[in-house]
Amino acid sequence: MKILKLIFRNTFRHKLRTFLTILGIAIAVIAFGLMRTVVSAWYAGVDASSANRLITRQAVSFIFPLPYSYRDKIARINGVEKVTYANWFQGVYIDKNQFFPRLAVDADTYLDVYPEFLLSKKELDTFKKERNSCVIGADIAKQYKLKLGDVMTIDGDIYPGTWEFVVRGIYKPKFKSTDATQMLFHWKYLDETMKKSSPGRAGKIGWFIVKIKDPNQSAEISSEIDGLFKNSTAETKSETERAFQQGFLASTSAIITAMNFISFVIIGIIMLVLGNTMIMSARERTREYAVMKTLGFSGKHLIWLIMGESLLISIIGGGIGLLFVFPIVAGFAEVIPKGFFPIFRIVPITIILSASLAILIGIASAIFPIQRALKTKIVDGFRFVG
Repeated sequence: MKILKLIFRNTFRHKLRTFLTILGIAIAVIAFGLMRTVVSAWYAGVDASSANRLITRQAVSFIFPLPYSYRDKIARINGVEKVTYANWFQGVYIDKNQFFPRLAVDADTYLDVYPEFLLSKKELDTFKKERNSCVIGADIAKQYKLKLGDVMTIDGDIYPGTWEFVVRGIYKPKFKSTDATQMLFHWKYLDETMKKSSPGRAGKIGWFIVKIKDPNQSAEISSEIDGLFKNSTAETKSETERAFQQGFLASTSAIITAMNFISFVIIGIIMLVLGNTMIMSARERTREYAVMKTLGFSGKHLIWLIMGESLLISIIGGGIGLLFVFPIVAGFAEVIPKGFFPIFRIVPITIILSASLAILIGIASAIFPIQRALKTKIVDGFRFVG
C-alpha cells in the first residue's frame, strides 16, 4: 500500500510535466486509432467478401466489358449454383463530390447472390416490376434523406444523358461489415437505352458474379470458366471475390502501407517522450533512491516504484486517448462521404492494439531508469548533484 502511495505521489510531483506527457500519449493513441480505422475501413470490402462467390471479369482489365451471352455458358458449369452480373454506371448525383457505387444489375438474381442485402419482399417485387426503379442502401437513404417513391436524377458520364430512377427499395445491411452505400438499378433499362443511342455498347456487362456450391472448388471452377472463353475476343479472368477486392485495392496499397507504418511510428515517438520523462524523473531522484537503499528498500521496491510510475502515466494517457477516439472517429464518419468509406468504425483489433501498446510503452520506458537506479551505488547516489 505504501508503495502505491509513493507511486502516485511521484507521478504527480511535477504536475505540468506529467500532464503534458499524458496529453502526448492521449494524442498519439487518438492518432493511432484514427489511422488504423482508415486502414481497416479501406479493406472492409475484402473482409466482407464471401467464400462462395467468384468474380469473372475481362482478362485484360476490369474496365473492359464482357458479352452478356457468357452468362448461360457459365451457368452450365458443374458446381455453379447461380450467375448474376453487374455493370459500373457511376454518373453524377447532385455534384461530383457525392460518391457512392451506382451499379446496373440483374434485378431478378443479384439480391439472391448477395443475401446480406436485406430487402422486404414487397420492395423487391416492386423493384423487379418497374424498369426505371432502383434500390439504395440504408446509409445512402439516411445521408440524402431519401424515402420510397423519391426520384434520383443522375447525370451520366460513362453513359451520357439524364437518368431518373424511382426509389422502390431501401436495403439494410445484414452484418456490420456489409456495405450499405450502394445504388442498384435494372441493367435491362441501361441496355435498352444503349440499343437506341449507342448500339455498339448494348449487350455488354461489366462482370459476372458466380455463386458456387462448394468454396473449396473455387480454383477448379475459375479455371473451367476461363477455359470456356480462351482465345475468344473477350477472354476472362475468374477469381474469388476476396482476391478480386484485393486486386481492386492494389493500386493504393503503397498509400495504405505508409499510413499503417506511420501509425506505429507515432507510437514509437511517444515512447521516446515518455522514456525521456522517466529518465529525467529517475535522474532527479538519484539521491532519494540512495536514501531508500540505506533505509532497507530492496531493488524490487525500486523496480515497482519506477515501473509503476511509468505504467500509471501511460495507462492514464492511453485511457484518455481511447475515450476520445470513439467520438472523433464517429465525427469523421459523419463528415466523410459514405461512398469512400462504407464501413468506417473502430474494429476490436484497433482497441486491443492501442491498449496493448500503451502498456508496452509504459514498460519499455521504465527499463533504462530502472537499470540506472539499480546500478548506482549508495555512495555515488549521495554524491550526485543534479
